Formats: sequence, C-alpha cells, structure tokens
Amino acid sequence: MRLTDLLNAQGWRAALHGAVLTAVLALAGTAQAQTPAEPEGPTAKQAKKAVIAGKHMAAAANPLAAEAGLEILRAGGSAVDAAIAMQMVLTLVEPQSSGIGGGGFLVHYDASRKSVITFDGRETAPAGASPEMFLGADGNPIPFAEASVGGHAVGTPGLVRMLEMAHREYGRLPWHRLFEPAMRLAEGGFALSPRLHQLIVDTPQLKEMPGARQHFYDREGRPYAAGTWVYNPSLFETLRLIANGGSDAFYRGQVARDVVAAVSDPAQQGDPARAQRRVGRLSLADLALYRAIKREPVCVVYRGLRVCGMGPPSSGGITVAQTLLLLERFTLRGYAPGSLEAVHLISEAQRLAFADRNRYIADADMMSVPVRALTSHGYIEKRAELILPWKSMGRAEPGRPWTPQLLNIPAADTTREIPATSHMSAVDAAGNAVALTSSIENAFGARLFVRGFLLNNQMTDFALKPSDEAGNLAINRVEPGKRPRSSMSPTIVIDRERRLVMTLGSPGGPRIIPYVVQALVGTIDWRLDMQRAFDLPHHANLNGRTQLEQGTALAGMLDDLQKLGHEVEIVPMTSGLHGIAVARRGDKVSLVGGADPRREGVAVGD
Repeated sequence: MRLTDLLNAQGWRAALHGAVLTAVLALAGTAQAQTPAEPEGPTAKQAKKAVIAGKHMAAAANPLAAEAGLEILRAGGSAVDAAIAMQMVLTLVEPQSSGIGGGGFLVHYDASRKSVITFDGRETAPAGASPEMFLGADGNPIPFAEASVGGHAVGTPGLVRMLEMAHREYGRLPWHRLFEPAMRLAEGGFALSPRLHQLIVDTPQLKEMPGARQHFYDREGRPYAAGTWVYNPSLFETLRLIANGGSDAFYRGQVARDVVAAVSDPAQQGDPARAQRRVGRLSLADLALYRAIKREPVCVVYRGLRVCGMGPPSSGGITVAQTLLLLERFTLRGYAPGSLEAVHLISEAQRLAFADRNRYIADADMMSVPVRALTSHGYIEKRAELILPWKSMGRAEPGRPWTPQLLNIPAADTTREIPATSHMSAVDAAGNAVALTSSIENAFGARLFVRGFLLNNQMTDFALKPSDEAGNLAINRVEPGKRPRSSMSPTIVIDRERRLVMTLGSPGGPRIIPYVVQALVGTIDWRLDMQRAFDLPHHANLNGRTQLEQGTALAGMLDDLQKLGHEVEIVPMTSGLHGIAVARRGDKVSLVGGADPRREGVAVGD
C-alpha cells in the first residue's frame, strides 16, 4: 500500500504515528556520516521506481512534504499552491536544508499561456554589510567554518515574499489553507528521520547555539534519535501568523523583531570567545524593505526542446544552458550513459561553462552580466572548438564575450559554496508546473534557531575576498542590498509546441549544475525515464578535477580518464534530484515522477 493510500484509509494522525514511524525506525542507521567535502552527506541509497500518475503529481525531498503537496492538489490547488505547502513542511521536517529563514528560486509553467516565468526570492545583503566584513586583521578571509556560523552570515530572507508573490498570480486555494499540513505536523508531531538525526550528530556547532540546542537535543545534550517524535509549537505559531497575516507577518512585527534580536544578540552566537565577532548586521528595515522579483527565464533550445531556468543572481540557468549548447555539437546519443566518451565530453563542456560562470555571473541588478552574450550562437561555437574528443583541455580559462557591459574583466572568483539545499516539483490538473529550489545554504544555515526555524548563512555565498592582489574587484563581492550568486537550477523544459515536457532540479551546491545537466542529458539524449536518469552515477567538473561518485561503477574509470589528461578524484556526490516528466502517446497524457535514491524524498500522484 502506498503512503498516500494509507493516509487516506487510516487518517493523517493515525498513519503518522503508525506506519510512518515504523518506516522511519526501520531506516534508522542507514544514513551515512558526512565527510568534510560533503557537509550534507547521502542517505544510504534506496532503490526507487518511477511513479506514474494521470492527473497531478508532487515530488519533494521528504515523504511528508510530498504528501502535503498531493493533499493540496487533491483539494483543487495549483502547482504553486502545492509547492508552498511542501516548502512549509520542509521547513519543519528538513530544517537543515531549506525553510522560511532562507531564500529560493521558482520557475513556473503556465499551461493556459504556454509560457514560463521565474520568481527570485534570493536573500539580500543587509544595508550594513561591507565588502571587507569577512576579512581578518591580516586582510585575508577568515576561515569559512567561522564565517558561516552566527548572525554575521545571515542575509535578508526572501522565500516567504517570493512565495506570496507567486501565489497572488498563480494560486487557487486561499493562502492560509496552504499552511495547514505543516501546522498540523508542527502541533501533532512527526518522526525525526534518520537523515536529519545523522546530520545533527555531524554538526557539533548546533549544540553551541542556545536555540538549536533546545530544539535538536534532549535534556542530557544528546541528539534526538531517529524515530523520536518531534513537536515544534514555536513554528506552529509562526506559521499561524503568516497564514493569517500574509508575508507582512514575517517581515514586520514580532517575527521580524525576534529574527533581528537573534542575529544581533551576542548571547545567541554560541562560543563566547567568538560571539561578538559573529553578531550580524540584519535590521528591521532590511526585512521590511525586502522585495521578491519576477524575472524572465533564461531559455535555450537543446535537441529541439526549450530548456528554461533562472537568470542572475542564479548562475544555474546560464551555466546549464552553456553546458547543453556546448554538448549539442556532439552526438551523445551514440554513447552509452556512463561511458568514457560521454563522461569526457560532458566534463569538458562543464569546464568551459564554469570558467565563465565564476568570472562573469553575479547579481545582474547591481553588476554587468552578459547573459545573452554567454549563450549566443557565435560565442558558443568558438568555445566548443576547445573541446577535443581525445584529450582534456585541463583548466579552462574564461572566454571573452565582449559586449559594452564588459569594460573591465572582473577578478578571479574566490566564492566557496557548500552543498545544502532542497528541491521540489509539482504539476497540477490543469498542466501548470513548478520547479522550486530553496536553501538556507550550509547544513543548518547559520545555526541560529528562532521561532521554530533556522536562519540562513547565505552571506557566505558571496566572495569573502572582495578583490585580487592587483585591485581587480570580484563580481560576486559583498555589497549592501546585493543578492549573492547561487547555483540553484530549477528547470522547466517545453517542446516545440510549448507544451510541458518536464520540471526538475536538485540541491548540491555548485554541483547542482552538473546534476541537472546529467539528468537532462539522461532524459533527452538517452531517453531514460525520470527515475532512471536520477539513478545514473554522478560525475562533475567544476573547472578543476573530474569528480566521480564514490561507490559507483564510474569510480573504475579513473585510469582511463587520467590517460585523457584528466585529474580525477572519487568523492561522495549527494544530489537530491526530484522531478516530473510528461509522457504523451497520442491523446493519452501521463506524468512520470522520480526521486533521487541518495535521499529520502519521493514523488506521489493520482
């Protein structure tokens, strides 16, 4: 029996206390400890099958969130409504990855207009921020582990404003209805997942922070075990206020005052020796003045399909687009998935795309970003000439997309991104679709827990060093009001008739881009279903070493890639791909959902 059927047959509360708790306890111990290179490590892989539905579908990184999305779809809600409900539940059950204390990007497909639009809810730097705020007395950046903890790492959260903006245009159900699943779970409790338990164990800074210690540990200071029934009355009250008062209840009033107090109070910053240094610069004015932005997507045609993603401040849309356009010059369909030829070509294309990404992409509202030039036919043709099927180019240099915008070449990038994010997709009965990727950045964000949720540490998604030795400024440097560059890549694909083909995305820091590219190549070039594409062993190149997923068949390719000139490393690669594809056979249309086997998420539908 599917979890959906069980919930319907026995009731929400009974099912949660019975079958879900039993399942969580059965999975206890399967979560794997993270490594320093992978701060939000994998859950032990679980074989998953593609989910087929005929009416509507939701996919998210936790079963409870996916079920909340399906509940809303069954009630007549839109894809946007379902995404909002899933995000509120993820704030509760997957707090380490995303939530209302962070930001995100939403790509929406409007079936009636056959159009794609995007919403930018990325955090902004507080007005009191400065380019030098993460430099030590010697003029060098302080260690990332120190920069990323505490109030100084908190950017102005954007998620709630963005979701409200999307709901005003594309919502069907009342705003308050979308909070009911999360409020029910916050009040009635839920079983702590093995994944969340292991991440608490592996994040010792949490115990330093008063709010987090009270929520994630028992009275003896031990992390709550997998299967522990967890309640969050503080989040229930916060969600109640937002449900009744809209986003203003978050950005003004008591919630805003409590957020600013947590960021500004030395007593909330953990280690007393570092507390004063960690005090943040977020103000009530920063919150009150925050605005989400509706933007045009970045779209390119790949193999006859239109692939649409986010523009700046996300680098996802441009870098995914560049990689695909570079690959279109090669017949990938002639190579098997995971073959030496395919891994080599995809890695080389990624080198070139990441070289440009790191040099030229930042918040386009404040910096000159040559979006069109980077994806133009002439520029891509010239860059593609650097890809040789028999030899690696090694480290790629950024290209020269000369436009009037680029009078000066920015400094080489020093931004460090950490993998911790969440993705969800939904398709409603009218054929509208959402791809929503959201984040609080590092696992557990700034580790500041206030009013039942964690605050982001997205300020460390800026380049901590604002300039190079020659004085050239980094394009992604900290500046007041600026949005840090992101790798989040929510993606929607449509066909020549502008009909929906798929919605997908992933967490994973800068590796989000290779994960999404690989899934697109798997579904488009190799014609795999969504689940089989997500199951493929991962490889990535961020313009350095070619990374192969640990514990997979690809790890055996090390010697062959080295012979082609690749530097190779074998590492854990924790994607969290979730997506939904549309299958058409004549007049019959069905939805095919997939969820990453490396995490605990699912796709569910009717």
